[in-house]
Amino acid sequence: MPLRLSPLAHALLLGASLTFGAVAPLHAAQARTYHIAPMSLEDALNQFGRESGVLISFGSQVTQGVKSRGLEGEYSTAQGLAALLEGTGLQARAEGDNAYSLQPLAPAAGAPLELGSSSVVGDWLGEATQDNVFEHPGARDVIRREEFERTGASSAREVLNRIPGVNAPENNGTGSHDMALNFGIRGLNPRLASRSTVLMDGIPVPFAPYGQPQLSFAPISLGNMDAVDVVRGGGAVRYGPQNVGGIVNFVTRAIPDEPTLKAGLQTQTSPSSSHDGFKSSANLLAGGTADNGLGGAILYSGTRGGDWREHSDTQIDDLILKGKLQLDEANSLHAMAQYYEGEAQMPGGLNVADYDADPYQSTRLQDKFWGRRTMFNAGYDYKEGERQFSVNSFFTKTLRSGYLVQNRSISLSPREYWVRGIETRFTQGFALGDSHHEVGLGYRYINEAGHELRYMESVSAGQLPTTSSPNDRDTRGGTDAHALFLDDRIDIGQWTITPGIRYEMIKSQQSNKLKGLEYKGDYNTALPALNVMYHLSDSWNLYANTEGSFGSVQYSQMPNRVNQGEVKPEKARTWELGTRYDNGNLQAEAGLFLINFDNQYESNQTTDDVIARGETRHQGLETSVKYALDGLTPALAGFDVYASYAFVDATIREDGPNKGNRVPFSSRHKGTLGLGYTDGPWKLNLDSTYQSNQFADNANTSAQSADGAAGRIPGYMLFSSRAGYDFGPQLSNLNVAVGVKNIFNHQYFTRSFDDNNKGKYVGEPRTVYLQTSVAF
Repeated sequence: MPLRLSPLAHALLLGASLTFGAVAPLHAAQARTYHIAPMSLEDALNQFGRESGVLISFGSQVTQGVKSRGLEGEYSTAQGLAALLEGTGLQARAEGDNAYSLQPLAPAAGAPLELGSSSVVGDWLGEATQDNVFEHPGARDVIRREEFERTGASSAREVLNRIPGVNAPENNGTGSHDMALNFGIRGLNPRLASRSTVLMDGIPVPFAPYGQPQLSFAPISLGNMDAVDVVRGGGAVRYGPQNVGGIVNFVTRAIPDEPTLKAGLQTQTSPSSSHDGFKSSANLLAGGTADNGLGGAILYSGTRGGDWREHSDTQIDDLILKGKLQLDEANSLHAMAQYYEGEAQMPGGLNVADYDADPYQSTRLQDKFWGRRTMFNAGYDYKEGERQFSVNSFFTKTLRSGYLVQNRSISLSPREYWVRGIETRFTQGFALGDSHHEVGLGYRYINEAGHELRYMESVSAGQLPTTSSPNDRDTRGGTDAHALFLDDRIDIGQWTITPGIRYEMIKSQQSNKLKGLEYKGDYNTALPALNVMYHLSDSWNLYANTEGSFGSVQYSQMPNRVNQGEVKPEKARTWELGTRYDNGNLQAEAGLFLINFDNQYESNQTTDDVIARGETRHQGLETSVKYALDGLTPALAGFDVYASYAFVDATIREDGPNKGNRVPFSSRHKGTLGLGYTDGPWKLNLDSTYQSNQFADNANTSAQSADGAAGRIPGYMLFSSRAGYDFGPQLSNLNVAVGVKNIFNHQYFTRSFDDNNKGKYVGEPRTVYLQTSVAF
């Protein structure tokens, strides 16, 4: 039988691009003291190369996803490399002239040769490792936990804003609190992220993914996350609904292999605002894996305190339990449970006069939001050779409620939702002539139900509403949704071609119990896709794709759209053409995109109407680059730079008075620029973000209205910096960092237009923060 190489040996023999540790004027044999914290193997090797003065060459694919235990103490070069590589399955081979290369460990004498196989993609999101990103046939970015900390990010919004083509404004409207999530991709309206598939470890985050996808309540805590994975295109066949705005998967912290306890705390304050209190976020990870394959972890993340606005106090507790059992090499079980609970004051929008008087004040002191979510997930995975099968089940129960002033009344709106789902995926790889195929077949069933109530009291009554107050809303909604997908990844020569199709069958209904009215929306939709990738080399590829995307009819829109005969999903056709390069030192990507969006609808909360925006076109360019400067010269060892830029032209195409106008809340230009420096235990960085102006309404009104809702939203550029020090294992891996956001205290704002909390919202002023963490 033909010999099949392990993936590691295969990557080496392919001649993956070389990554080099920096060269310093130290002799290779000289012993020296090292303080290298546990980190990715690639980063650890680069630091070792800079400090030891040796040249270390390795294929970038070899180290992707591999962790190093770090290095502490005095070692010669050979001893240090051996200790650094312990447990990685790699060894260092001396090549002469003060250089080393990485090789796989040779098998013990008499041991059977381990045979690998072609990689089975299975779940395209995978574990969000760099090789997943490099081989993805579309625009994709993964922001990891190290980058959260580097930029001082304490919310998902801050992380998402660093990705080309993503606009995540300050929380506003009925989502003006930390439990909400507002973002839009490629010019789509960012209000409550209603046009993106948002997942946590592949499980839908929205409390009703088909009928109520708006994330006014998003039970996601950044302290419990390892990464944020954003697929802006090329994934709609396997993931949905609401996938016209891409796919965002929040990856929770993994169960450690060794007994581990990690804790972290970030505290920040904004001294220049009128609300100058402190806000703190803490996180904890405790767990490990036994020799019998049984592993578990407890994750906790909590938030206390207020932001830069008055009436913004927040309290959040997010507890996650994770478990896994490796039955044998092929079979495993996994489970996860989450309890998330929080409450937050909502400062609300300001009219122009109040904003000019004090942009940090709140004039809506009765608005408040609270919610809780219980989630259970259990699954089975089988992986052997080129065959992979998984089944994943989940259940969520969500309550979201709050007080909200609406004209002359104040409402109490308790809403409960239940979601039950099961998803199976099967993948089989096989050779056929000169080509290799990987056929994927999947099925998902989701049943969701919701009960929405609203109780009202007159503001003049001077009391908050209760469940005994007059009730003007009692609706029940439900959805049964079946989704099938089939695709075939075909590798032939340097080409990878993946045709596929997703088919959705949806039955939705809503009952108005007060009026005795029933609304139904039944529809099926087919979403074909084609993804193509050409590998110019092991470090450079080209990709192109086209796919159909859709958004289902929402419960809040159903009465209006049934009456207008428009019970059909929003549909879009997306096209992408791009290139990606990654040789370890240099990572770069550039791409063009085009979205033709049909049947686009928006809900106006202030009038309870549905606005038919109709056809829109979104087109543009997205680029990003990250470069370790020691690839230029050893004098720049420790420095790295990154930059991103997106040009987005999102216009209304529907005939009428707004044709040719920009889609609201879409910036034409948006980007980031940053510089980092690492020297042993020290990490320093300077970061900046920029975005151009926006409009708040379809008419692109420039002059602002007196209530602050309409008008031009000016662009802005912000700078931030951070300095951190790692004390190493001798002090329980204590890491301390201080940072400043919005260094120059630039005042900027966003607006809320068609919302009960409409008005102007000031952005984050100069904010000082302190980060600490320990690990045992």
